[in-house]
Amino acid sequence: MIENKRGFASDNNSGVHPNILEAMSSVNNGHTIAYGDDYYTQEAVSIFKKHFGNHVEVFFVFIGSAANVLGIKAATQPYHAVICPETAHINVDECGAPERFTGCKLLSVATPDGKLTVSLAKKHMHGFGFQHHSQPKVISISQPTELGTLYTPSEIKALADFAHEHNMYLHMDGARIANAAVALNKSFKEFTTDVGVDILSFGGTKNGMMYGEAIVFFNPMLADEFMYTRKQGLQLASKMRYISAQFTAYLSNNQWSETAKHANSMAKLLAKELEEVPQVKITQPVQVNGVFAIVPEHIIEKLQAEYFFYMWDEERSEVRWMTSWDTTEEDIQNFVAKIKELLA
Repeated sequence: MIENKRGFASDNNSGVHPNILEAMSSVNNGHTIAYGDDYYTQEAVSIFKKHFGNHVEVFFVFIGSAANVLGIKAATQPYHAVICPETAHINVDECGAPERFTGCKLLSVATPDGKLTVSLAKKHMHGFGFQHHSQPKVISISQPTELGTLYTPSEIKALADFAHEHNMYLHMDGARIANAAVALNKSFKEFTTDVGVDILSFGGTKNGMMYGEAIVFFNPMLADEFMYTRKQGLQLASKMRYISAQFTAYLSNNQWSETAKHANSMAKLLAKELEEVPQVKITQPVQVNGVFAIVPEHIIEKLQAEYFFYMWDEERSEVRWMTSWDTTEEDIQNFVAKIKELLA
């Protein structure tokens, strides 16, 4: 792997946006109260409330996996179960943390496009009140999905209504929620608050922040005593102002929108350029900043040597290419040129 060269492995690999670095530097003066009892954290929380509603409760943590795990933990007991797509980050990429720290069983569902539906979730909707069976309590979805596809607000509302009818909660993994918002041309509120989401893991790291995620509770009852859960979960930042300052900058002046819009547009440009390469077959709609494609196996290792990226499905020779807030048109053109060269 070549260091310091823009690749297409993950939007986590990109740097920190200059505005975010400036915001962190701006609060790096003097002393302030630790553990979130500071002005900067109060300011950031107030901005979240402007985006999602005054009734929400917001807690900052370091990483997305913690946001998912602790958010779900707030709504469950160890005898509960969580229904999620087979491709969900909590099911594939969190090293068993949801099961270990919540005690809950994950009930995964195969989907063609990463999207869970009411009809697909129904396969696990049984055993209620039966003491030998894990009790379904949370439906968890990702927006956008791990395959880069999007739920419409009406699809999310259908899942939320279904969950609530069965005394369950709807959790949303929003690690790339900004990319979803700009692709849908919707405010955050329109596909969370307004359609019945109960818990949101709100991400910024993949879109230009250095670190820091937020857990947003739309049902304030779920936030009761959550401060203790966060502390036990090793996610209470002492110098929280550095997370809070990032979110204030990120959610102000459309910073989040501009960076996400750029990342999305770079993915669409990549997909468009690949239309000229018949040996590459795109497998999912390119709706946000990810391109999934089947590529001739013999070029993959050579391509990875110059532009690192991950395999998605080795049996199908399917890869995942992610674009970022700092991906350039030149990056795309050079990458496609290399693909053409290797296929020639």
